[in-house]
This record gives sequence, structure tokens and C-alpha cells, in this order.
Amino acid sequence: MAAKKAARKTTAATTAASSAPKAAKNSAAGSVQTQTTASVQRLVIDEGSVDQRLDNFLIKVLKGAPKTLVYRIIRSGEVRVNKGRASADTRLALGDEVRVPPLRLAEKPADEAAAVPAREFPVLFEDDVMLVIDKPAGVAVHGGSGVSFGVIEQLRRARPQAKFLELVHRLDKETSGVLVLAKKRSALTHLQDQFRGRSTGKTYAALVWGDWPEKLKVIDVALHKYLDADGERRVRQVTTSHDPAAEQAKRSITLVKVAQRLGWASLLDVTIKTGRTHQIRVHLAEAGHAIVGDPKYGDFAKNRDLARGPKRFERMFLHARRLVFAHPVTGAEVVCEAALPADCEALTRPG
Repeated sequence: MAAKKAARKTTAATTAASSAPKAAKNSAAGSVQTQTTASVQRLVIDEGSVDQRLDNFLIKVLKGAPKTLVYRIIRSGEVRVNKGRASADTRLALGDEVRVPPLRLAEKPADEAAAVPAREFPVLFEDDVMLVIDKPAGVAVHGGSGVSFGVIEQLRRARPQAKFLELVHRLDKETSGVLVLAKKRSALTHLQDQFRGRSTGKTYAALVWGDWPEKLKVIDVALHKYLDADGERRVRQVTTSHDPAAEQAKRSITLVKVAQRLGWASLLDVTIKTGRTHQIRVHLAEAGHAIVGDPKYGDFAKNRDLARGPKRFERMFLHARRLVFAHPVTGAEVVCEAALPADCEALTRPG
């Protein structure tokens, strides 16, 4: 422990090892882009990467590096923090110098980043440490799984001066509404702790097919996440201990309140006490009232008829309308609300 503390106090080196070419000393902010290079790199930790684990930091800055490579160079001692060996779970401090050995990585085409269009989204709240936006339906929160880019990539493109910008939580691509991003790592850690500790109040507006039963107000059924035959992520309920997935399933609690009855459908206020993947979508569908427009767990025939009919409604009606949490710096209660999108509002009008 003493040696570790001593390493933290070592003055950051300014030159590379004599056996390697001179290394560039880069700011290790969230916007660092590591170029393909055969020379040693020395990255200095700024406030954007404070308290991040060494392995996660390297995975982020070494674009295209396999995780197996990252962990190998850490274990072998080729990665150094303030000239000393460090483990994967070492927390980085402001001013730490991380030495990265010569690596040859597949470099992305120069026009790949340029292909991400800059975009701002409606702002619900913003200060020096966080940003809360109203995400539209049909936009992924990040790239991956066949999606080239999402909210986070577009915002970073629109805000090139931002040293740090990360998603605090996620919303499905088809879901609209309140989405929180952190502008400092300390805020990210604090906010994510709140989400994990279930100390946030998350309320969604969901329109479901049919007349929701008045007495059904609490759904407490475990959920299991898996991949289907096509490699698609899906979630199902686990209702018995004899189910093969019983040990892997996670308890999931959804609270439901009817906000409006339309006859053909019911508008619900849904509060989740646990944040499982597809939790609301699966719980409501398994209760016999799938979300209108849900392409994965919904009533496909009804969805098709609604999309082709006079209302022309072609999205999933699930909207993160309200989020309550403690400010990561002041501790004050922050309440963010996103009004129903115009197409959803129109669908709930009588007649």
C-alpha cells in the first residue's frame, strides 16, 4: 500500500524510455483519440478520468484494442502508473501519468468519425456537471449492434470542446423521454450509484392495448435476459423455482397506475423500482396488455393496422416522462419532466 501511495506522488515523466522513440504526452480527457503508433505513449490524467479504473481507462483510449490485449499488457507490467506497476482495478488520480507500451492497432477510416452528424437534443436541465435531455424515439443512446452512432456520439460531435460526456443510464432505441448524461466523472459515479441503489424515481407513460385491470397495481415477477436463435437480446418472465433460468433471473418490480382509459387502450403511469432490461415491456405484455407499437413483445397485427390506419402511429408508445434524483454535487432534489411527444399526445385524444 505504501509503495502504491509513493507511486502516486512521483513526478510525471516527460520523456519516453531511451529504447523507444519520443512519446507524445496527451491529455487523457474523455475526448482522447489514440492513433496507431509503435512508440510509447504517456497519458496524463485530467479531471475527466479521475477515479476511473485503469482497465476501463485503457479500453476507452485504446480504440480498437481487444480487451484481452489490454489485460495482458497490464498483467505483464508494460503499463505503468507513475513509473510503477499497477493492477487492472487501480483507481487513477488527477495528474497520474499512465505509460502505454508500443502497440499496433487497427486504425478506423478517417471519414468514420466525420460520418457522425452533430446533433443537439432538447435540454431539460444542464449545469457544469450534468446534462438532461429529452431523447426522441427511434434514436439509440449509443452506437453498436448494427447502429453506427447514437445520442452520445452525436452530442460529442456537436460539443467538441466537452472534455467529458458519458451516459449515466440507458433507454431503449424505441423509448423517448428523460435521459441523463454526466459532464464530469465524479458526477457519473455519483449518479450511477443512485440508479444502482434504486434511489431515483423513474416514471414512464405507456399506452397498452385493451382495458387495464384496476386491481393490478404491482407486478413483482423475476426476469431473465437471453439471446434467441438469431442472436437477438430478449427477456422473459421466470415465475417458478423449477425454471432452468431461476438462478439467473433477477427480481423485478413494476408499479402501475391507470392515467386514462380510451376504451381500445389504456394510458398508464408506470414506475419501476428495478431497472431491468425491457422490464416494463415484458411485464405489461405478460399481463395481457402489450405496449402499443412494441415491435418485440407487442401485438404485431394490431401494430401494423395502427401504422397503416388513419392515425399513422408507427412507434412504440413508451415515454420516460419523469425522473427524480439527488444532484451529484449539492444533494438537492432534481425533478426532470418531459412532455408527451406530439404523436403520442394525439393518439390519446378521445375520438
